[in-house]
Amino acid sequence: QGRRGLSRRGATMKFNKAVSSRRRTCRKAHFTAPSNERRKLMAAPLSTELKNKHQVKNIPVRKDDEVMVVRGTFKGREGKITAVYRRKWVIHIERITREKTNGATVQVGIDPSKCIITKLKLDKDRKAILERKSKSAAEKGKGKFTEKDVAMANVD
Repeated sequence: QGRRGLSRRGATMKFNKAVSSRRRTCRKAHFTAPSNERRKLMAAPLSTELKNKHQVKNIPVRKDDEVMVVRGTFKGREGKITAVYRRKWVIHIERITREKTNGATVQVGIDPSKCIITKLKLDKDRKAILERKSKSAAEKGKGKFTEKDVAMANVD
């Protein structure tokens, strides 16, 4: 019905008054986000081994992480991140380039969500982030159910 009335699918519950649920407003907020917010939005999932090791699903990408592309023309290619181009919402990965018509080679921008992080560049800040995220996940009780949990659920 447009801006003021109910949406076509009926009234949906709003959880945070500060965040709009309008498509137009959400898109504007996304594409005009400042650099510090873009950092969080430009996160990539961790590989299965790293996920099990750190108990964290995804983390914002940074310059010297090693990633593997899982979607698109460069699917299966691995390399180290050479640049995180926040203005364009892309990352540049070493050896992922193309040749322009004039013969110059240029880096191809890859969306970070279409990559998985295979090796993290760990420094004290990054370790603190992983520690904090894994601790909060443990508090919320996130993770796989054990066979004992499933058996107890069937008792009811």
